[in-house]
Amino acid sequence: MHIDKELDTRGLNCPLPILKAKKALAEMASGQLLRVVSTDAGSTRDFQAFARQTGNELVDQQTVGADFIHVLRRR
Repeated sequence: MHIDKELDTRGLNCPLPILKAKKALAEMASGQLLRVVSTDAGSTRDFQAFARQTGNELVDQQTVGADFIHVLRRR
């Protein structure tokens, strides 16, 4: 999977990872992939809701150690 942009939001709590992702997606072209790494346990459901509300596709979610990884495709 080719990631076009990556955000490290480790140490930030809701709503900052979502806000940073929203800003990054606004700067990206349609179809590009954004990878967000977070340590906020609530970010998994937050990104699911964000994708539903904005029409961006949540391509993948993983938990690796203490990191929650979210991959979004820009609508």
